[in-house]
Amino acid sequence: MRIILGSQSKGRREVMERMGMAFEVMPADIDEKLIRNNDPVELTRAIAHAKADALLSRIHESVILITADTVVTCNGKIREKAATAEEAGDFLREYGTHSLQTVSAVVVTNTHTRAQKDGVDIATVWFRPIPEEVIAQMIRRSDICSFAGGFAYQDPLQKSFIDRIKGEEESVLGLPKQLTLNLLKKILASGIT
Repeated sequence: MRIILGSQSKGRREVMERMGMAFEVMPADIDEKLIRNNDPVELTRAIAHAKADALLSRIHESVILITADTVVTCNGKIREKAATAEEAGDFLREYGTHSLQTVSAVVVTNTHTRAQKDGVDIATVWFRPIPEEVIAQMIRRSDICSFAGGFAYQDPLQKSFIDRIKGEEESVLGLPKQLTLNLLKKILASGIT
C-alpha cells in the first residue's frame, strides 16, 4: 500500500527515508494558527488530525496517510514558529538557561477504512549558552522563523551548542520513529488495506 507523508518538513522526510520507506509528499496546507490549545500535547494532536482531515478530502484511493505536528516548549510555554528574528533570538537565549521539549504528535490513517491511530512523543534538549554573536549569525544564515521555537536541529551551528538529548533524535526532527512504526503496525493490523 502506498504511503503519503502529509508534510513539507525536511526533518520528517529525512526520518521516513532513514526508515527505508517509499513515500510521496502531499502538504496539507492548513492554517495552523486557527487551531489553539494551551496544552502542547492536545495542540499538536489537534493540528495533526486537522492535516489528516484536510488531506482525506483530496485523496481518493487507498493509501496510508501519515500526518504530524511539532511544537517546542520551554520554561512552561509553547514556542511555535517565531514571528520575527528578534523573537527567535529571544528563544535561543532562553534555551541556554532552560531545557526545551519537542512535542510531536503523529496520526496514521488508512484512507480505505478511515481507521486512525495517533500518539504523542516528547524529547528534551539541553543547550549550552549560545553567545550573542552566534545567535546573530544563526539568525542571518538560516530561515529561523520557519522552525517551531526557532529550533533548527538540522542547522550545524545550532546543533554544535546542544549539550544532550533525552529521547529519540527522530522525535526532535518532528517524526518520532518508534511511535510512527507502532502506529503503522496498529493500522495495518486493524483491517483491510
